[in-house]
Amino acid sequence: MEAWTLNGQSILPTGRKARAVLAVLALSASRPVLRARLAELLWSRRPDDQARASLRQEIHRLTDTLGAAGANALVVTRDHMVLRPGAAWVDVDEVLRATTAKPAALSLLDGELLEDLNGVDPAFDAWLAGERERLRDRARHLAETLLREQTEPEATITAAQRLLAIDRAHEGAWRALMRSYAARGERGMAIQAYERCRAVLSDLLDTQPSDETTQVITEIRAGGRSRPTDGRSGPPVDPRGARRGQTNSERHAEPRAAVRIAVMPLKMLGMTEAEAYLGAALAEEVTAALARFRWMSMVSSTSLVGFTAESRDEHAIRLELGVSYLLDGTVLRAQRRLRVSLRLLDLLAGNQVVWSRRFEHVGDDLLALQDEIAAEAAAQIDSEILLREAQHAASGAPDNASAYDLLLQAIGLIDRLDRPVFQHAGELLRQAVERERGCAAVNAWHAWWHILQVGQDWAKDPTAAASQAGQLAERAITLDPQDARALTIAGHVRSFLHRRPREAATLHERALALNPSLAMAWGLSGLTFAYMGELDECERRIQRYRKLSPLDPRSFFFDIGPCVVALLRRDHSAAVSIGRAVSEMNPAFSAAWKPYLAALGHLGLDSEAARVRTRLLAIEPRFTLRRFLRSCPFEVPEHQQHYLDGLRRAGVAE
Repeated sequence: MEAWTLNGQSILPTGRKARAVLAVLALSASRPVLRARLAELLWSRRPDDQARASLRQEIHRLTDTLGAAGANALVVTRDHMVLRPGAAWVDVDEVLRATTAKPAALSLLDGELLEDLNGVDPAFDAWLAGERERLRDRARHLAETLLREQTEPEATITAAQRLLAIDRAHEGAWRALMRSYAARGERGMAIQAYERCRAVLSDLLDTQPSDETTQVITEIRAGGRSRPTDGRSGPPVDPRGARRGQTNSERHAEPRAAVRIAVMPLKMLGMTEAEAYLGAALAEEVTAALARFRWMSMVSSTSLVGFTAESRDEHAIRLELGVSYLLDGTVLRAQRRLRVSLRLLDLLAGNQVVWSRRFEHVGDDLLALQDEIAAEAAAQIDSEILLREAQHAASGAPDNASAYDLLLQAIGLIDRLDRPVFQHAGELLRQAVERERGCAAVNAWHAWWHILQVGQDWAKDPTAAASQAGQLAERAITLDPQDARALTIAGHVRSFLHRRPREAATLHERALALNPSLAMAWGLSGLTFAYMGELDECERRIQRYRKLSPLDPRSFFFDIGPCVVALLRRDHSAAVSIGRAVSEMNPAFSAAWKPYLAALGHLGLDSEAARVRTRLLAIEPRFTLRRFLRSCPFEVPEHQQHYLDGLRRAGVAE
């Protein structure tokens, strides 16, 4: 929930009950609401006199909050409350008034209605469920009508994505999306849409796609030729995108589908009977956390019922469920200490263990344990599998590579920051965009490449490169508004390249709401808060990033955050200590040398500053104070000046 005045001042009350009062009034369409009704909704378990007294306190807080901002929007009488007609704009009202001629308000639907007010009171929860259903039904009906009216693939894709943003499990929208991608010749995108459909249905409804949906993907995989179906999804498909029995050239001509992963219920050792549920519950939490990554397809736990931990057959799991990776583990109880061990097996590499992690927990809060393990495991598995899939793609036939193969190959090359290799990665991404222009991930990663290209001062025209990054990032989040990685990359384009960190912060928050396990979003949002001068928040977010993914191969990029924070806090010794460590993690990353060099300048360590300056100029020969100021993203003038003074004292040319 958000509430702002026209000049941008937040007038959202701090207390959840006061927010709930404001929410009820806002959703009442300027109709007066009985105070007795508000008391029933928010204090249903208290006697009437206590409920009314509590309501009076919240009304007082609400009027104080609105009055402090000069917002004369609230009318309070002895029996009723109402928002003054015409005094407030409410996004829900816009959605309810939308029509097929003016559907733009549907874009205001951004997650669950008033999600932050869940659990205020049982009666309020029931009222809120009804409001959510009313809004969802209206929006769904309108989006379905708009989808039926479309005849061209491009417009159909937009309408289908709009409907899926409202109802993720709408198979009709998924089928329209698949058919439209196929009609545009983007068979890989059609297959990815099917995999996402299957993952969503499994996650939300614990079911599989219908026969009609399966028939559509079967025809698309067959190159558009209709073939009979008995409800199965066609010929057996290898988890990395190839039908068994294909030649190598055929395999790499076939577009890849999402990586398919299964999580086994964990073995329980030394647990009480009351804790026997924990193994299955942990598996469900990890599955749900991994399902938030758009490029992964998760197998539902019910599909693994026939494969017990004691007598499972990994070969059968791979063939029957199309699984590439299998996660399993154990939970061991020793008094009040729990030890959870997880391991990830690559089933296509002879069940090779490719990742493992042990978690220690003391205490009885098992729900907190599940949340912690699921978040950290998902973050680390994401980076591990992405790295392995990039290696698999690099070993394929380059002439027949799909857009997905090209993307994975590029991801494996970008972070080396070796200039010729980096330029080759850019060419791979350019080809991938040409082949699958409608793929959000391809556009987002190409934007990421442009960010690094500008940051390293390797772009012939930095202004044009920054503009191109913006176009790619905007296209990515338009194509898939639910892709958290695309959103956070778009946020970094806004904050670093376009120097609009306030807008970037909104995109980062959206990314974290969609996928709180995405380590990249925590790291990039931390840097954005550093640009805004909110150093404590930057530090908190970078710490969360490190907690989620302590061995992230991209950590060199985000670990400059603490170095910048120490520099701007005038703790130059700490900045130098951090800079020494971070700059050696990837010496080719020029941004790591800059705050380190500035801190050396402030400390007067001229000899070390000369060595660091030489290494920085080997990467960015044109680096000067003027070029630094031209691209400096820091909003606070004192921070910018302090950084600049340090670089000047360290011998950087004007």
